Amino acid sequence: MAQEHFDICIIGSGSGNSIIDEQFDDKAIALVDRGVGEDLWFGGTCLNAGCIPTKMMAAPATMAATGEHAGRLNVDLHVDGVDFAALQQRVFGRTNGISQAGLAWRESNENVTVLREAAAFVDEHTLQVGRQTITAAQFVIAAGSRTRVLDVPGLDDPDLAGMVHTSETILRIKQLPGRLVIVGGGVEALEFGHIFTSFGSRVTLVNRSDRLLRKIDEELARRATELAAQRFSVRLNQELSSVEPAKRGGLLLRFTDPSGTEYRYNADALLLVPGRVPNGDQLNVTAAGVDVDAAGFVVTDEYQRTSRPHIWALGDVCDPHMLKHVANAEARTVQHNLLHPDEPVTRPTVPVPQAVFTQPPIMVVGATEQALREAGTDYVKVVQPYATVAYGWALEDETGFVKLLVDPATGMLLGAGVIGPEAPDLGQLLVTAMSFGIDVGTMARGQYWAHPELAEVVENALLSAAAECDRRAEQEGRS
Repeated sequence: MAQEHFDICIIGSGSGNSIIDEQFDDKAIALVDRGVGEDLWFGGTCLNAGCIPTKMMAAPATMAATGEHAGRLNVDLHVDGVDFAALQQRVFGRTNGISQAGLAWRESNENVTVLREAAAFVDEHTLQVGRQTITAAQFVIAAGSRTRVLDVPGLDDPDLAGMVHTSETILRIKQLPGRLVIVGGGVEALEFGHIFTSFGSRVTLVNRSDRLLRKIDEELARRATELAAQRFSVRLNQELSSVEPAKRGGLLLRFTDPSGTEYRYNADALLLVPGRVPNGDQLNVTAAGVDVDAAGFVVTDEYQRTSRPHIWALGDVCDPHMLKHVANAEARTVQHNLLHPDEPVTRPTVPVPQAVFTQPPIMVVGATEQALREAGTDYVKVVQPYATVAYGWALEDETGFVKLLVDPATGMLLGAGVIGPEAPDLGQLLVTAMSFGIDVGTMARGQYWAHPELAEVVENALLSAAAECDRRAEQEGRS
């Protein structure tokens, strides 16, 4: 069989798929994607098992959890139940439909050949896809990431497979587990803890380190850990050591702490979300001469080129942020550079925000306080509680706050975080200030803030930061 040759081969149907539009109608394109999950969903992790279905589950979960706080507002609320099957049908009826329609559309494109099998590089211009071999002038590696595999006795027992899950399978589980143990302490662990607790499962979250969300600002992480522990069981400094069937059904899970003490938990389902790893190794990218770093991420320059100038990469496979909005921005960069090789553009260099859709939600952007401390960077710190503004009173919120870290010399934000109701929306105001170079004084005083909206907590934080910067400048002027 003769090898098929393409002008461009894109590996991955998530953000990589968005590169292809009418501007490429004169190019022969191969779109390679083995799919996500058992049903080989098309469209990438975000659509099928990640951002979109989890948030479509998190929204009703937040609604179901409203009663936990309503008593403070003199309202008696209770949840009679959650129709999990109907919820799944609504969520996946939409995402599966988009996935199927996207695949059908791509397969109808005359210049696009969709290949639905696993792939691996043979050399820098050759790709093995299933049993066939193709070549291409240029490649785009957009193959995403996968759940980190734990080397724990019992996890590979086929008799337990239906009770052991990752983020790709847990939301499609046939019925809500009565007892769910979650292994992990990052964003996925917190969001799934919120979802299943709200829907009625008894959740135990076990993390091997001493706090949750260890990559974000430590003050925000501590508050998130405290609030999570008020909603479900949180166990820290414990590591999964074995999995076995329980005598009365379900799973018996053993964990150990640093001292060697063993802890046992019974569960109807186990969710493993200990972090994610890039998929470059599964593509054998080194056979193409593509460099990877110590963590397995494909190395790219600011134009998203790899160590081979005709091979590009984007998204989780090359970017440790592992965020969909970053992958989309990098896809736009790659698209432009494929079309305009003599006028390449660089990927955006603005700060990258991250939202966590828990109860309450969280938004972070920029530097953490611990990073500034370790670097010896001077900064102004402001922590503004929700309880200091009128709408915070209306909510009777006693735990939410806005945190700002500001360069005292320029008044520019170095980092920011929000935890509490509407945190992602409030935090986006701070992302705007950082991205467009607006100092805290101008951001606070240069616009009207509608009273008594919750955003006044951001306004007051900005005003406090601006006042402290002014005070320091005046003090240095006198000295």
